[in-house]
Amino acid sequence: MKVSVIIPVYNERETLSELVKTLFNTLRDQPYSWEILFIDDGSSDGSFQQLKSIAEENPEHIIVIALRRNFGQTAAIAAGIDYAAGDILVLMDADMQNDPTDIPLLLKKIDEGYDVVSGWRVNRKDKIFTRIIPSKIANKLISWVTGVHLHDYGCSLKAYRKDILTGFRLYGEMHRFIPAYAAHVGARITEVEVKHHPRRSGKTKYGLERTLKVVLDLFTVKFLISYSQNPLYLFGGLGLFLLLGGMGILFFLLIRRVGLGISPFSSPLFPASIMIVLMGFQSILMGLIAELLVRTYHEAQDKPTYAIRKIINEDN
Repeated sequence: MKVSVIIPVYNERETLSELVKTLFNTLRDQPYSWEILFIDDGSSDGSFQQLKSIAEENPEHIIVIALRRNFGQTAAIAAGIDYAAGDILVLMDADMQNDPTDIPLLLKKIDEGYDVVSGWRVNRKDKIFTRIIPSKIANKLISWVTGVHLHDYGCSLKAYRKDILTGFRLYGEMHRFIPAYAAHVGARITEVEVKHHPRRSGKTKYGLERTLKVVLDLFTVKFLISYSQNPLYLFGGLGLFLLLGGMGILFFLLIRRVGLGISPFSSPLFPASIMIVLMGFQSILMGLIAELLVRTYHEAQDKPTYAIRKIINEDN
């Protein structure tokens, strides 16, 4: 088994030497072969130059990938996953708020049979109003929407079996939703309490605006998890609701016309009901088109609609 530690870097030059030293001290005692992948996400403070020097001194364990510009944390993580050679992938930040000495705790849980191990920053060392409270709200919302209940989706320190991460691409701020995607294909997920340190140098890249992005990405995650195989259930359900609503209004106007002699054409409800019925038909048609797209996607790539955990006696 090989462990790949994936670390996105954006303007963290002051922490890199200490980070590498702590990682080496931690990983050299593990019963795995290992590598560390630093993905420089367009740093402008000399982080790449320092990473290059570190990699030249330790070519057997360190790989540095420099992106052409700042693409964001999710894109940097995706690049790391694509180039990692390990069977187990450990993700963490470069700011030393995550503690590398917690990595063995995650690997121990992987050894116990879990596919995803998420860090939980119980005693978090961040600003309460701009970081901790919005994060707690986001964690509750994500857990409720996805059905995967974790205390700390925002903790970057996580470990994954690499085969769990195949089959989907990461966009936007999607990296924090990887456990939800993994649960969708049957991954066994657990949490471990990890240490968290206050930032000692550099500037945080997180703010309230990132919480808003997470909420918007959550709509995409919910759709992909719940309706990517059968989008007609979403669009068709909405269409039927609109059709029934519109026809109900028309029926009400008809009853009123028969009982009270009031012309339906004089009421603003009549054009509104026609519009609602048309929207219902349109939604159902969109669902049918989405169904065709999904089938084309799977069939054109010969992509299965299932995920296999293990095959016993495959050669028999």
